Formats: sequence, C-alpha cells, structure tokens
Amino acid sequence: MRFPGAVLIVPLCIAAFACIAAAEPQTLSARLEDNQVLVTVDGKLFTAYKFAHDQKYPYFWPVNGPLSGQSVTTETSEPYPHHHSLFFGCDRVNGGNYWQDANARGQILSQTPRIIRDSGERIIFTDRCLWKQPDKDPIMEDRRWIVISAPDPETRIIDFRITLNPLVDIEIQKTNHSLFSARVMPALSVASGGTLINAEGKTTEKGTFAVASPWCDYSGTRDGLTEGLAILQSPANRWFPAKWFTRDYGFFSPTPMYWLEGDKLNLPKGEPLSLAWRVIVHAGDHTSADIAGRWVEYVKWTEQMTQRRPRRSRNATP
Repeated sequence: MRFPGAVLIVPLCIAAFACIAAAEPQTLSARLEDNQVLVTVDGKLFTAYKFAHDQKYPYFWPVNGPLSGQSVTTETSEPYPHHHSLFFGCDRVNGGNYWQDANARGQILSQTPRIIRDSGERIIFTDRCLWKQPDKDPIMEDRRWIVISAPDPETRIIDFRITLNPLVDIEIQKTNHSLFSARVMPALSVASGGTLINAEGKTTEKGTFAVASPWCDYSGTRDGLTEGLAILQSPANRWFPAKWFTRDYGFFSPTPMYWLEGDKLNLPKGEPLSLAWRVIVHAGDHTSADIAGRWVEYVKWTEQMTQRRPRRSRNATP
C-alpha cells in the first residue's frame, strides 16, 4: 500500500501498539545508566541505546536475539568497522560526514534521552540530537521517538521514528552512507551461509541491491540457533518504498540517497522531514517469524494513524 508524499506525522498513541500481534507479551523495563538506555525483557538485557559524546552517532548495541541472548548485530567488525550495529547517520551533509571518518568531520550528539515509559509491555523514550562539527553551530537537530516491545517470547520490536529539523539550508549529496541501517553479525551474513531476502523473495546482495521493497530480512544459524533481524519501511515515508543498499557481508539499509534525482537532496531551513521504520528481531528465519504478516500489521497500524489526522505537507513535523 502506498501513501504518496505522506509522512508519519501523528503523535504516538500508546494504545495503538495493541495492533501488534500479541501472544504472551513479555515485560520490559528501561533505565538510564552510563550514557546508555538499557532495555531488558523479562529481566534479561535486550538492547542498549548508546549515546556517549565520543561516538560518531547514537546507536543500539547489543541487539540480542530472543533464543541465544547474543547480539544479532555487530558493534564493529571488518570490513567497514564504522558500521555500528543498528544506527542512523548520513554522509555528505553540507560537506560534513555524519556516518564515518573523524569526529571533527561531524557528529550526531544526543542531548540525553528522556524515558517516557520505563516498564510494562512496551517502553518508550525520546531523544533530541544535534548535528554539528566541533566549535561550530549545529546545522540540524533531530528528534527521535523509540518504542520497544516483545509481543511474544520469540519476537522483539523496535519502532524508530525521527524528524530532521534543518537549522540552516541543508544539501545532501548522493551517498550510499545514509539513514537507517543495520549490520548483522558475520556469523549470520550471507557470506557465512545466512539468508538476506526481501518482500518479493529476492535473495542475496545480487537480488536485493538497488531494489525497492517494503522490507528486508537477514537471518542465519549460530550455535544451532536460527535468529534474524528485519527492517520494515513505514509506508508513510517519503520515497516509499526506498531502494536497498545491501551487502552479503551483513549490511543492509533502505536508503533513497544513493538514487536521488539530480544526485542531491535539498532540505530548506525550517522544513522538517519525518521518517519511520520498524525493526523486528526474531527467532527462526523470515518464514517462521512471519515477517510478511508482520508487515501487513505495520501497514494497517500506519493507515489507522494517518487517518486520525488531516494530511499535511509531506515534510510536516509531528
């Protein structure tokens, strides 16, 4: 289902997440500790949102699988050790680099997350981040709304929503280093026998690279346990469905920035851009985890939310 030119602009309604298929929902908790938001599921660590100011950007790590209790993502590994697990960043923004390279080229600096709901069947926290280079004024701020749930013992869900607010006129040049991305553990990668598949059933880097698809899933078997991670694009996103930048070594990202019309994107000062994704961390492969069914749920939820308010411009702020 397409929502041309729309963004997910409605305020988050906690009750709306009841649309996630629930069977034995797990109890979550969240707390701030040592520049991290630590999230547990039934007392066991699921993930940490890391936001120390010596980092390039905030990111989630670990992202532990529901069976193994081990991270399905890697905090850093070759090749390209700047890929940090599950993250949001972008290169070539007003000449700066908010993805890799030295921090002097640019950082996305958290202003410290705020936990809205710290326990229950879902936890919620927000963050405000500034995009800046040292000793310079920020060029952009972003506001994040993160909801984490565990609708059953074999499933973890991260809803990640972000609004980019340009503080000056922004130009992003064509880049493959951009937006919401994940890097799975080498043991789960295609190169190690894992499976990368999109909504149309195309597989591996060869079949998924530069292909527009609502979702992709990466899964593999480690120590006899099969687990995976899927990224679902909100059908209300601008550019939906964005093409995917994928790699057999374990990286995947739905990003329009490598295929921009005119090879650049201009975001005028004061005109926000809102985007959203759903991450599903699951036991089994994409079939046993029913990622296709989870996608249908996400579409229905998004449609319900967009119908609650009159449509605004595609770059409207929440």
